Amino acid sequence: MSASPADFAAVRAWPFEEARKVAERVKAKDKASALFETGYGPSGLPHIGTFGEVARTTWVRRAFERLTGLQSRLIAFSDDMDGLRKVPDNVPQREMLAGHLGKPVTAIPDPFGTHESFGHHNNARLRAFLDQFGFDYEFASSSDYYRSGRFDAALIRMAERHEQVRGVILPTLGPDRRATYSPFLPIHPKTGVVMQVPMEEVRPAEDLLVWKDPETGERFGTRITGGHCKAQWKADWALRWYALGVDYEMSGKDLIDSVKLSGAICRVLGGEPPIGFTYELFLDEEGGKISKSKGNGLTIDEWLHYAPPESLAQFMYNQPQRAKRLFFDVIPRAVDEYAQNLDRLRTAPAADNPAWHIHDGPTNDPGTPVSFTMLLNLASVINADHPDMLWGFLRRYAPDANGETHPLLARLINHAVVYYRDRVLPTKKHRAPTEGERVALAALAAALRDRITDLEALPPEEQAKAIQDLVYDAGRREPFLEPAKDGGRPGVSRAWFNALYQVLLGQPEGPRFGGFVALYGIAATIALIEGALARPVVAEDAQTA
Repeated sequence: MSASPADFAAVRAWPFEEARKVAERVKAKDKASALFETGYGPSGLPHIGTFGEVARTTWVRRAFERLTGLQSRLIAFSDDMDGLRKVPDNVPQREMLAGHLGKPVTAIPDPFGTHESFGHHNNARLRAFLDQFGFDYEFASSSDYYRSGRFDAALIRMAERHEQVRGVILPTLGPDRRATYSPFLPIHPKTGVVMQVPMEEVRPAEDLLVWKDPETGERFGTRITGGHCKAQWKADWALRWYALGVDYEMSGKDLIDSVKLSGAICRVLGGEPPIGFTYELFLDEEGGKISKSKGNGLTIDEWLHYAPPESLAQFMYNQPQRAKRLFFDVIPRAVDEYAQNLDRLRTAPAADNPAWHIHDGPTNDPGTPVSFTMLLNLASVINADHPDMLWGFLRRYAPDANGETHPLLARLINHAVVYYRDRVLPTKKHRAPTEGERVALAALAAALRDRITDLEALPPEEQAKAIQDLVYDAGRREPFLEPAKDGGRPGVSRAWFNALYQVLLGQPEGPRFGGFVALYGIAATIALIEGALARPVVAEDAQTA
């Protein structure tokens, strides 16, 4: 039986919380559907933030449909009527583009030679990007909307309320810009440049703007409608909301003030701005602002090189209104968090599970019997340079798993080999154990050797748990002892597990060690420990040097 809107009434996941706001708006306006929107500047290429905005909007849209039973649409709007402000660094024929600065990007030749214009080329890249992830959307071109007349009535309304619109923006401008500001940007009839000039006259009844070219002094009369002018971007945003009746649009924290101004202009025009949602921006590894010029961010191509797109969706789903660091080390954590949520969704389908939103509902995907972190550690120990090396261990640990029955596992194995090669191997460094660590490691090897027969007879999960108990027992000695709690057995400090990772795996951290041993093999782990014990002893105070 399919779920009904009542089944989602109590779901507290943030997409449903947002969807309830949209539902209230749609009900108040007596609309039969909702319009969601995302917007893009087409002078550059789609990026990781583009994915995040569309994915998050999609989750709210789906929640709205489940919550209300109503239809909705998502428009992906390209601001391709904007003038090209600077030549991008990563394109051919930069000198040619420099000769077209200021023109709408859909009126500039395509430097790649594949499309009608530079704007059409980048729009095609945007659509291919969105299609790659299976997003359901309608593409909209600003140039098409202006030139086809879709915005004509709204433009005339803005002309009728020209001074009121100016009154919204003027207090935010400096003296020089305040003297010349108009929400209208006419297209120069001779040069094709989008002009930022004061309007000498605005005649809505005559569909006319009168302005002067500041360089030549020549006066022009330009039609307001038909694509002969466009709106300045804050006014353009408001114009779009008003003309199309947009119900929901999210934006980054850096646009908070712009959202307020565009909302005020939308009200001046007689409309109601959409429900908004402000998401936080990403930070670099050190917590600083990500800058394209510094190259301190993480591109979507880099993420997808090392992990599946579902893991990126998981990262985007988590606390969108909280600043998050975006760097390589977050990738394995995001992969494993997604895999854990996928397991929960399969056994207990619930709409408060991020995987429910990523998959648009319940799924029978078997997920992966081994975490991505575990695969990375296995790859590190065996120096895996090909997926077959990892599959060799997996077939013993999970004999029923293969690429057809567990497609996610197959993808993770491929990614693990690449991630290990690029991100782990260059920094991998084993250290010798201290005297205290040698005693504990020898105890662990002895315990594994004594129980190898009965341990190997256990199912994988029970084996991993039993081995983990032995790991704890081996660490219950100085210098790893921690005071007992509630009269129980003494605890084991984190230093013991750090020693296992650093001495045996050559990494600062790793997964539950019992699970790793069950995957890698008990005999192989004993040999690994014996190899570490053969290294020279280091002083206690040198272990972190």
